[in-house]
Formats: sequence, structure tokens, C-alpha cells
Amino acid sequence: MAGLSTGDNAALATHDIGYPNGHLGHLTTEEEEALVNFKVYLEEHDLYTPGPTPSHDDQTLLRFLRARRWVVPDAYKQFHETEVWRKANHLDVLYNTLDIDAYEQTRRLYPQWTGRRDRRGIPLFVFEIVHLDSKTVAAYEKSAETAYSEAVTDGSTPSKLLRLFALYESLTRFTQPLCTQLPDRDHFSTPITLSTNIVDVSGVSLRQFWNLKSHMQAASQLATAHYPETLDRIFIIGAPYFFSTVWGWVKRWFDPITVSKIFILSAAEVKPTLEAFIDPKNIPKKYGGELEFNWGDMPNVDPYIAERATWESGKAEFVKGPMYWRPVEGTDLVECVAVGTVDQKTRMQRICTLPKAYPPKPVAVAVAEKETVPAAVAAPTATTNGPTEADIEAVQALSIGDDKPEISEKLAEPEAATKAGTVSA
Repeated sequence: MAGLSTGDNAALATHDIGYPNGHLGHLTTEEEEALVNFKVYLEEHDLYTPGPTPSHDDQTLLRFLRARRWVVPDAYKQFHETEVWRKANHLDVLYNTLDIDAYEQTRRLYPQWTGRRDRRGIPLFVFEIVHLDSKTVAAYEKSAETAYSEAVTDGSTPSKLLRLFALYESLTRFTQPLCTQLPDRDHFSTPITLSTNIVDVSGVSLRQFWNLKSHMQAASQLATAHYPETLDRIFIIGAPYFFSTVWGWVKRWFDPITVSKIFILSAAEVKPTLEAFIDPKNIPKKYGGELEFNWGDMPNVDPYIAERATWESGKAEFVKGPMYWRPVEGTDLVECVAVGTVDQKTRMQRICTLPKAYPPKPVAVAVAEKETVPAAVAAPTATTNGPTEADIEAVQALSIGDDKPEISEKLAEPEAATKAGTVSA
């Protein structure tokens, strides 16, 4: 395999890592080269099969390359470890046979999809940590000890975390593919592989954080290892005066790239900052927006999605439990299939279909250079009334740098939550 030269690595290291850079359709020459080399290296080690329907799509491979800063051997190591882990725990079987009630219990403990997207078309999740009290977590962990799927596991990954990873499977198999098939966004020819998260830590005591420390650390580290580059911006809201202590733990659970995407917002900064990245109609009312969405709710699906879908008889919305998307052979459609088990019976049920917008059909050479949505799939853009370039640059200054020791000092001040809760990079 042709390796990357020092010059190549230097060029990659200085390239902007923000979406859509580093994603399909927005790769530099060096990144394209790294992707080709990565495929060759994986194929040589029997971890990748090329072809019209390859064993792994390009967007998945790019996640590992971005996570490892485009160093192919490092990306290979993480990819190999993930494949071994997935096979040992039969992740496909786990997802397809997971008890729906077990899935729902798990969903209520972790980030929940609101049914909406940010201005770039990336799915928006909300995570209210106050609901993870010791009693709830203990009940969840006890229930995880009983059989909840047909999967045989490696015995080393806790069952409570395997149920969590069913939610990551839902992210990569259902939510992100759904958002990818919606053409009302900029860069519609680039698949969505990220998520935007609002993390609400209001009302959480230091004792509660401490009791959750090992649970959240294990979940975060395994997710970073096996589902790299699925997180984009993370907005932390309601940080108490002692959050500097908590931040000292948390930032060590993530890689520097992920840490650079975390924003800690004061009360005064919540509304303007969220609106810079998310249309107000897609922000929950609790955070200053217009969306009817409360913790524990099923997704309040964007009307554009609901209207674009053709629902099966008797269906008008997505159902509880695991789902995924797949092409409908011989058509220009993708279908949503509900899986999992109900009363120990496996389900395989079509919920709806969508017109296939990705990958986009080839257009004439004369117009190929401009990314214009085909008339057949044109729709109001998700970035309507979006922020200007100046707005984005101003808000980017809120990003936390991992090399800023003064973060803890500023957040330790009681006034931080209302005056200076945001730390500049």
C-alpha cells in the first residue's frame, strides 16, 4: 500500500475539519488519496470488498479516516478493532431482534432525536441528563441482565452498553440515512453522517454527576472507539458553577476533535447561539424555539419529511423500536423497515417509502459544476434565513479549545452560568 508522505500528512492536518470538508464531494486531493489507500489496505486484510455494492460505503470509511486525522494505518487499526467487536457481539442480530420495550427503555435514557435537523440538514438530538438519576439507571442496568435479543455477545461488553449501541445503530441506519435522502439542504450530494446535540445539564447535582461518572465514561469511550465521527456540534446548556470539575472529567473521554466541537452556553447565549445553527421552528420551546418537544417524546417529525413520505396503509408516522432504510429494488425509492421483536416475535414491517435523492442522478456536464437541486426534488431549503458568514465566524469563537487551562477557572465562578459561561477558543 502506498503510504502518505510527511507532506501529505501536513496538508491534511491543516485542512478545515468542519462539515462538509472531509466528507464525500468535499475531499482534498490528499484526502481522496487517503480514501483510495484505505480501501486497498482494508481489502488486503480481508476487511473490505469492493464492487457495485461494496461491503462498506465510502461515508463510513471516511468517518474512520477523519477520526484518525487521515493516517491510514491508524484508521485501519480502529476499523479492524471495530469490526472484531461488531462480529463478536453480533450487532446486526442485536439490532434486528432487540425487544422493542427494551429499546424504548434505553431510548429514554440517552440523546433523543427531536424529528428535526439543524440548518445544514444534520439531525438534532436533545439529552437531558437530570433524568439519569441513580434509581433509574439501577433499574435499567438490572433489566439489561435479562435476555432482550437473539444476539450472542462477547461477554466483555456490558449488556447495558450493548443496548445503548442499538441507539447508535439507529443513528447510522435510520436517522442519518433519512436525513441524507432529504434534498432540502445545502450540499445535498453529500451524505449525512453527523448529529447535532443539545445537552441540558440543568438541575444536575455534583453528586449525581459523580454517580454517573463511570457509566457515562464507559459509554462515551466505547462510542468514540466504535462509532467515530458521528458527533458534530454539542451545545451544553444549564452548566452549574461546579461544572469546571465535571468538564475536567468529560473532556478526557473524547478525542481533541470532538472536544473542539463542544460549546458551553450561558443562559443569555442559548437562544442566539442555537438560532445561528438551527431554525427556531426546529428548536424545542424549552430552549427558546417553537418546537413542541419534551423529553421522552417520540420525534416530532418535520412536516417536510411526513409529506415527502408515502406511508403504508394504516401508518402515518414512524413507530417505536429499531428501524432502517434500504433501496427498493428496481425503483427510485428507499423504504423504511421496522425490525425488532414484539412479544418474542420478530417483526419485519414496511413503514413508508421515500423518493431516492441520494446519490443524486448525474446531471449534464454544462451544469455539473454547480450543486443545484433537480427540479423533481426541489424544496424550500433547510437553511432558509440562515446565518451569514459573519454570524458563523462570531459563534465559532465560542468553541472550547482543549489547550485552554483557564476554562476551569472561568466556569468555577458562580456567575459563569449567567455572565461568562462560554469560553473562547
